[in-house]
Amino acid sequence: MDSWHSGRVVGIDEVWARIERHAGRPFRTVTELEFTYRVPGAYLRITREGREINRSLSRTNFARALASMPADRPTDIKDRQGPAYTWAILMDDRIRQHDW
Repeated sequence: MDSWHSGRVVGIDEVWARIERHAGRPFRTVTELEFTYRVPGAYLRITREGREINRSLSRTNFARALASMPADRPTDIKDRQGPAYTWAILMDDRIRQHDW
């Protein structure tokens, strides 16, 4: 699954590399909940308020959500796992890099 912008195709390999590079840095949901994540494999684990929550988000989940980017709000990708976190990560400027 790829996202298009100005004729440039951005695939999940490139986006996943960006996600990996920003592991451990703070992100915010649309409701301003701060969280971080770690990437122990082909998935990531979310940490909020110093505790890892029972939520794994797969690379495949991000690949499928990428096809819907840009999305105005998390409900636009409500069929994905953890849409609030998935949206917050994919719509963050560090991950988007003006590609969608």
